[in-house]
Amino acid sequence: MNVENSVIPTQTQMAEFLMPGPDGSIFMVNLLKFKDQASYEDNRETELTGKEAYAIYSEGVTKTLSQVGGKVVFSGDVSRLMLGEVEELWDCVAIAQYPSRASMLEMMQLKEYQAIAVHRSAGLAGQLNIETTDTQGMF
Repeated sequence: MNVENSVIPTQTQMAEFLMPGPDGSIFMVNLLKFKDQASYEDNRETELTGKEAYAIYSEGVTKTLSQVGGKVVFSGDVSRLMLGEVEELWDCVAIAQYPSRASMLEMMQLKEYQAIAVHRSAGLAGQLNIETTDTQGMF
């Protein structure tokens, strides 16, 4: 299995995201890898770590999530790998619930979201976003 962290979706991934999604809520599992030092595209000087810059984004995204009927379901630091093998662990896992794929797209287009997204890209070395749906207690 090849694992590739990214900050921006590929054209194929974005095209698939824009397609009609499943009925009902989606849960976006975010596996986050932070930069040691935040790095802004506008080259501003900062003493922030990647995690600190992402925390600014996280605070703002919680508010924009609620504007579209979504919420953060879980967020926590990765402490160790229990099963399997990867070259490098992610730093944090977060799960966000959206009423639909369309509501996630709506959130991404909000002015408030656009204003905070700069902190996301400044703080992240990469991430995996995994879209999931409720399996009605299959676990």
